[in-house]
Amino acid sequence: MNFVEELKWRGMIHDIMPGTEDQLQKEMTTAYVGIDPTADSLHIGHLVSVMLLKHFQKAGHRPVVLVGGATGMIGDPSGRSQERNLLDERTLRHNQEGLKVQLKKFLDFSQDVPNGALMVNNYDWMKEFTFLNFIRDIGKHITVNYMMAKDSVKKRISPDSKEGMSFTEFTYQLVQGYDFLFLYDDINCKLQMGGSDQWGNIVTGTELIRRKRGGEAFALTCPLITKADGGKFGKTEEGNVWLDPKYTSPYKFFQFWINVSDQDAEKYIKIFTMLSKDEIDGIISAHREAPHQRLLQKTLAREVTTMVHSEEDFKAASDASEILFGNATAESLRYIREDMFLSVFEGVPRFELDQAKSNTTIMELLSSETTVFISKGELRRLVQGGGLMINKQKVTDPESNLDPGDFINGKYLIVQKGKKNYFLIILKN
Repeated sequence: MNFVEELKWRGMIHDIMPGTEDQLQKEMTTAYVGIDPTADSLHIGHLVSVMLLKHFQKAGHRPVVLVGGATGMIGDPSGRSQERNLLDERTLRHNQEGLKVQLKKFLDFSQDVPNGALMVNNYDWMKEFTFLNFIRDIGKHITVNYMMAKDSVKKRISPDSKEGMSFTEFTYQLVQGYDFLFLYDDINCKLQMGGSDQWGNIVTGTELIRRKRGGEAFALTCPLITKADGGKFGKTEEGNVWLDPKYTSPYKFFQFWINVSDQDAEKYIKIFTMLSKDEIDGIISAHREAPHQRLLQKTLAREVTTMVHSEEDFKAASDASEILFGNATAESLRYIREDMFLSVFEGVPRFELDQAKSNTTIMELLSSETTVFISKGELRRLVQGGGLMINKQKVTDPESNLDPGDFINGKYLIVQKGKKNYFLIILKN
């Protein structure tokens, strides 16, 4: 597989240094991507870089993940207006281990194969580097003129910038440049990849390698992912969409992808899945013929959820989505995994009910034991209009009796008022 050609049809190349493709065709090459360990989980904003490394390894090359324990302490000025908080070493190591667990789902870290992936932390080689040694050995090779010509610096020191730029942030490109030099010397790393906002920092590294070693190194960046409506990719009302299920449940992760627009789905399926060009072209063509079936979104959600979580999590999330958006029945609800079931109804109004009060009428339960309805008259009117459902079954008689057997798994009752208003009644143990 030709790595560069693969990225081109997927829309994953923004800038590429001349000679990069020749280098990759000449020999197995080592390349790295940097990730700041600001949390113990990746979020989907990291996925583009991770997919770059996945394709790189599939093409027979050696991928390296550089955890920026040192650079993460500084804060990259590219596109940001504030410096980051300092992380202690214990937190850095904890976060690094969390990231590696997730990255193992994408990359083969086996060291018994020539292109087994590596994870390194620049804190390991930067923590003993004194300031005087750094400015003597590294700083003198890159001029201030060169550094100030970078767009990321220009934006921050322009008269329009209210925040300005600290010396700490100004040195970021030198520190990142040294990372590239160190890896060039240590593991013969000749390529750095990243987002398009990193181009200036990456080429500082190639320039440092040229000036200090007389060597040749390369750079490749991918476009920053955007949404068709101009919104920020990877953000929801709750914040980042994380890969760790304790921060973003597999159900919510699945829902993020299933709800993207047609235009975004056509772009994302090329970037975030390993499906071939022929497969994707066929899916896009079929989707355009029957867009209401949402084949693109369903395929995208299946592929990414399975890759990040598991086939079982995808199936459970897909089944759970039927509760709100499909044709779930009272019987099918009983087979949905409890964690997925609760994830579906996260944020939905809940009422707890004593076991002794479960033997009652629908009328009493919803208007007296709980406040689903403010009055019995309101309940009757909705029933007459066919707008009340319990456990996905339409209620025709509000005076009918309920008993513990009507509760899903002896515990839950889903009440639906109209099309979109849900309530969850939970029997207390």
